[in-house]
Amino acid sequence: MRNSAGGNMAAGAGARPGLTLAAVAVAQFMVSLDLSVVNLGLPQIAAGLGFGAVGLTWVIHAYALAFGGLLLLGGKAADRYGRKRVLLLGLGLFGLASFAGGFAQEPGHLVAARAAQGVGAAALAPAALALLIAAFPAGRARVRAFGVWSAMNAAGGALGVLIGGVLTEYAGWRWVMFVNVPMAAGALALAWRGVAAGPPPSRGGRPDVLGAVLATAGMTLLVFGVVRTDQHAWTSPVTLTTLAVAAALLAAFVQVERTTRREPLVRLGLFANRSVAGANASILLVGAAMASAFYFMSLYLQQVLDTEPALTGLMFLPFALGVVAGSVLAVKLGYRLAPRTLLVFGGLLTAAGFAWFGLISADGAFTTDVLGPSIVASVGFGLCLGPVVSAGSAGVASHEAGTASALLNSSRQIGASLGLAALGTVAHNRTGPAVTPETLNDGYALGLTLSAALLVAAALVALTIPRPAPPQADQAERVGDRRKDVPA
Repeated sequence: MRNSAGGNMAAGAGARPGLTLAAVAVAQFMVSLDLSVVNLGLPQIAAGLGFGAVGLTWVIHAYALAFGGLLLLGGKAADRYGRKRVLLLGLGLFGLASFAGGFAQEPGHLVAARAAQGVGAAALAPAALALLIAAFPAGRARVRAFGVWSAMNAAGGALGVLIGGVLTEYAGWRWVMFVNVPMAAGALALAWRGVAAGPPPSRGGRPDVLGAVLATAGMTLLVFGVVRTDQHAWTSPVTLTTLAVAAALLAAFVQVERTTRREPLVRLGLFANRSVAGANASILLVGAAMASAFYFMSLYLQQVLDTEPALTGLMFLPFALGVVAGSVLAVKLGYRLAPRTLLVFGGLLTAAGFAWFGLISADGAFTTDVLGPSIVASVGFGLCLGPVVSAGSAGVASHEAGTASALLNSSRQIGASLGLAALGTVAHNRTGPAVTPETLNDGYALGLTLSAALLVAAALVALTIPRPAPPQADQAERVGDRRKDVPA
């Protein structure tokens, strides 16, 4: 028996993997839900709190900036101070921020609450995923667990549009904030009872505070610069200066991580792992494509086809169900196929669905322009989610699981913010000054076609991920079979 086995058993003492999976699934659903649940309520939020056209965008960006900018710090905190502790703190902050946001009386109140939600999500998301990796280290149980996680992750994003539309139309926009409170409380109770405390976290090195500040500031400023291109052109002094400062901060972060005598925020050697590097590059492109496609299709249904918010949300239901189906299929195929195979096939299938979306027309309809491509794209997306987590954590030491999971979450969130800003600018330029259903349709169609191109690129990147080595037991069995075949 290996020495590490005893450590693993000790670490898992008192653990209840089923409850751990349930807590992680609810937490991930909630985090993904809040990336999209407010979208259909923005007009009512603007009217209720007096937002201006520019200020309203910060209801979305405040969450995305805090979430994406602080994920690496959250992953490091989970590894250093204990994953269960950081998960519980993150869930508590998320629930309290959601409760406060529901009672917002001014624009600043809601923006602050959304930012606090992002801070809580940045803490709980990497801690939750690291706990899942530790609870299901290998085998069929790991494949099933990642399948459940990926289904809840995708369903949260897809159902967020439906839930947001229904709540906005029938209960009021404040319920898009209040809806998180019972979910946060439920996940907190499950985690409190079902997640083992784990071994005492290592406190050997001093934290790299400077690296944390540089990484957080650099990523936040990068996202800020890109999302502001709806106000300032890409070539404007404001945008160029912001992006230059962000690049300088990130370059300084890399230098600090290479030379610091403290415990680095992220060990750069992780990127020497081809599986980790490939998975992060792939999920960045997938995140960019998916966030953009959700945005364009939501606007197409409401602004071009003139669909009400609740019905628009209902039209996303086939996509949500397709993602769940794809995630279940990924579990069954994951027993026989390597993660990179599923990533390539899923990426190309999703790209085909988005290319089909690119054929939308101003006089189209849900059944002819939306339903078919929704099914194709959603099944492909569901095939990708579990395998990318498996690939992104392959070969990573247990004490860096939180960092690896934070990298995946950060790559997806940063990709979503950058992709939406970039493709949104391209679509806006195609629309031109004459805003009609026809010109809007042309802009959204171009954005969806470019989303398909991003997914093709993600599939190509997935080809760089190495195939996992067979388990030692399988290798020994194969050696034994070969010996049997050798004549005596």
